[in-house]
Amino acid sequence: MGGAGKATVLLRGRPLATYPVDAMSAVCERVAVVGKEDTGLPELPGVERWVEPDQPRHPIAGIMFALERAEGPVLVCGVDMPFVTADALRSLLMAAGGSGGARAVVASAAGVLQPVLGVYSPAALGDLRAAAPDAPLTEIVTALRPARVALPPPLVAGVNTPEELAAAEAELARRA
Repeated sequence: MGGAGKATVLLRGRPLATYPVDAMSAVCERVAVVGKEDTGLPELPGVERWVEPDQPRHPIAGIMFALERAEGPVLVCGVDMPFVTADALRSLLMAAGGSGGARAVVASAAGVLQPVLGVYSPAALGDLRAAAPDAPLTEIVTALRPARVALPPPLVAGVNTPEELAAAEAELARRA
């Protein structure tokens, strides 16, 4: 399910990206989705679309682009995280405010770093730019020695496969 159209995959009749966008909109005055020109996105009223350069094709590129464009700290959340909540995002923002200048504050679930859910400071840009272009995202972010905010694993669950989509459908149906 990865690829340029992942954000548009339907989950309970809604595009996958609308779930984290709703949570972000509850805590941020300004919400933008960063992607390549060919990234398929659904209609997201009130949400800016920031088109990052075609290269490099690495998740860190979107984070760096957001930092450069925003000219300040950015709250990052993957478009494939339908269970993230506004409260979880507030926890990250509060931790970033009290982090004593950490370059990043990143969610951790069951001890596992979740690099696409966090707050990144412009102070991280130099290290992010210097990272090996083929290094795994978790390795790059771990090198920042981010402050960590423990969140329950279900909140940070991503939808990356048809099986995970089916499980998310079942979970949302159960909650309804």
